[in-house]
Amino acid sequence: MPNPWDVGSARLLESAGFEALATTSAGFAWSLGKPDQNVSRDELVAHVAMLASAIDLPLNVDSERCYPDDPGGVPRTVELLAEAGAAGFSIEDYNPDTGSLDEVTAAAERVAEAAEASRQEGEPLVLTGRAENHIRGVDDLDDTINRLIAYRDAGADVVYAPGLTDLDQITRVVEAVRIPLNVLALPSAPSLGDLAALGVRRISTGSLLAGAAYGALLEGARELREEGTSRYAEGGVWREALKSFD
Repeated sequence: MPNPWDVGSARLLESAGFEALATTSAGFAWSLGKPDQNVSRDELVAHVAMLASAIDLPLNVDSERCYPDDPGGVPRTVELLAEAGAAGFSIEDYNPDTGSLDEVTAAAERVAEAAEASRQEGEPLVLTGRAENHIRGVDDLDDTINRLIAYRDAGADVVYAPGLTDLDQITRVVEAVRIPLNVLALPSAPSLGDLAALGVRRISTGSLLAGAAYGALLEGARELREEGTSRYAEGGVWREALKSFD
């Protein structure tokens, strides 16, 4: 389930044959010229509506903490995402205002709020509960497992601990949570086949594709400015990609 950051990247990924896509909070924020965790709820909902209307695939939404401090809180966020065309969404336990992980009980209460709001929709959205430990400098697998179990028990359909790459650790999580586990496809992560063999049921790319695209843009710009050449465009790969828009 790769993560596009705009309509063009979503349509390209759809043409590549994937069966579902997901937004990326960081990639979308970068497309607006903002750092991650700085997109408003209105901006996110508009983004989801644009992507959902441009593709024929289920779209999962990286909705950060589901904007608990905005009007209507988590339930209203879920309602707005459903209206925008989302098929699923995630809720995470990292608070950028404090720079720390939320206490697990409070985080699980938000998951329960989100689950209840999702059930009120005509077609409930797939809810992913996220434990952010391993991308926030907290290398505590026991705490991660406890959090994921709490989110499962609060009503999450899928659980996700981005940053896990060790086969043994991933196996422990799969065996402990007993519901579908999402894994982030980091460069150091096992292959998709190996993850599937462990029992992982969903794999996403987070901001990695967006980061690679922006990195290629910057490298091309550097070459043009410093060397005066455009070798970055050799091979015409972009021409083949743009056929997807015909």
